[in-house]
Amino acid sequence: MSPTDQAVLPPAPGAEQYVALDFVNSAIALPNGHFVDLMGTPEATNRWLAAHGLAPADAGVQEMCATQLRSLREHFRALFGARSSGLPVLPAALTAVNDAMTRVSTAALLRWDEKEGPYREASCPPNQILDRALATLADNAADLLTGPDAESLALCESSPCNRYLLRRGRRQWCSVRCGDRARAARAYARRA
Repeated sequence: MSPTDQAVLPPAPGAEQYVALDFVNSAIALPNGHFVDLMGTPEATNRWLAAHGLAPADAGVQEMCATQLRSLREHFRALFGARSSGLPVLPAALTAVNDAMTRVSTAALLRWDEKEGPYREASCPPNQILDRALATLADNAADLLTGPDAESLALCESSPCNRYLLRRGRRQWCSVRCGDRARAARAYARRA
């Protein structure tokens, strides 16, 4: 399955609120041993960042930058897993997220236009695009992990899916497709 085929899989519940949740879910385990990485190449990483407002479409992400993002994603997965299952956190994951948050100032600077007056602008020179994306994602993950939605963070209960979601009500799956697959597996197990 290609990344364009994967686009039909809707974002997991909560991804519209937390870009970090969508980021974690950009590496997807599918049935039959298939795996889709929406950040598997520099070009794909650039598309993902641009689609989420974290980089311009022409940022020209290089492999080194894509590798840093994929590494941070794995640290997020470790933190989300620890939070949702009540296991101890890996210190390296915590350090990676804190390092990412402190790479750049996230404050919008005060600017002045002679005609329009003062305005705020988040300055991002080209050499800081990756740092700003990493800091934004890390800050968003920290908000999720420490906020009121943290108790709802869960791993999709449909094997082999590895996506996280914010559980609302009794929902246990990240998508209708995963729910259908889990129900079919249970029905098959009952018949067998």
